[in-house]
Amino acid sequence: MTEAPCEAVGDDTDREVVAHERAELREFVTGLSPDDIRSGDWFTKFSAQALSSYTNTVDWQYFQERYEGLPVDAIVDERIKMAARYAALEGGLSASAYTLTIAATIGPRGGASAATVPAAGVTMMADLAFITRLQLRLAYDIAVLYRTPLDLSDPDDMWKLIRVAFTIKSGAVVREGVLKVVPAMTRRVIKRFYSGTVLTAAKGLPFVGKSLLQRNVIKMGIPGVGVPLAVAVNRYTTLLAGRHAQAVFRNEARVIELAESLSRRSQHPQLMLWVAWLVIRANHKTADEETLLMRHLTRLAREQHQVVDEQLANLVDFDPGEVWRRIDAERGDLSDLLDVADRVATVDGAINAREKAVISELRERCRRV
Repeated sequence: MTEAPCEAVGDDTDREVVAHERAELREFVTGLSPDDIRSGDWFTKFSAQALSSYTNTVDWQYFQERYEGLPVDAIVDERIKMAARYAALEGGLSASAYTLTIAATIGPRGGASAATVPAAGVTMMADLAFITRLQLRLAYDIAVLYRTPLDLSDPDDMWKLIRVAFTIKSGAVVREGVLKVVPAMTRRVIKRFYSGTVLTAAKGLPFVGKSLLQRNVIKMGIPGVGVPLAVAVNRYTTLLAGRHAQAVFRNEARVIELAESLSRRSQHPQLMLWVAWLVIRANHKTADEETLLMRHLTRLAREQHQVVDEQLANLVDFDPGEVWRRIDAERGDLSDLLDVADRVATVDGAINAREKAVISELRERCRRV
């Protein structure tokens, strides 16, 4: 995908797009020092460059104009398929070039020429840069399409995009998922590709760069099956990266949509926040979806109802009795609060026993009111 993603049609057009981007990325790679590559600093330099001008061009309106009338899920599917197609084409081109370069270095005694071996390294790094940029931009596309806000000038949001694009902290899950769909000949290599590369936030961007480089060495370094292997690994890992991004950002969009619906229908916006937190804290732990829901509920209460509850915001030890006192002091129809409780309880999955008990108590108190 170039500065604005090309809507390629047909194999020849796809190949032209991929060849153009490979040539562009070789320029970036040849400007790197060996230390940049070994240390992983190449990723720190590259990640910002890969997204800077792209994010100025690609927004929700951009996709609406190109896929007019198509549902969001269908557009996301199209973007994932296109990215996987590009990845497979690039894998074949890079692996062929890599194999030919290595073959050209073999002398009569089986040794490699020091003058030409670096060319193979450039080819491998160009392949890595291509897939890295492709998957970063694919994840960004999916976030935009599901209208989940990402401010890439914010380090937290940038790290979130990187985690999603490269399945950080979920390598084992992704590995098992990809093994179900890849051809048998590539399963062993895919397993090695993900093995030991579950990254952590504390390691930082250079560590991500080193780990991605290690993955690429596994992909390119197996003699005899380089081209079909590179095509398969590029295609399937890009598909999995896209599906992972779709799962993450679609789920976030679902939670935001729920928050907007609850806020819009609420007749008691301040109590809505207390009831939501009461249900969330029923089992004394908070899922990611529940934290996200509370963040958007408090934002919407402020923006739509001018409600800012400092007491709730500063609360450390939550006392359910405070919610019951507030409900008992109300008069009139409180059915909107029951709806809040029911829908909040299901945001992270099926309702559990403690959530059911809280909702039952809430229903009884609302009836008394």
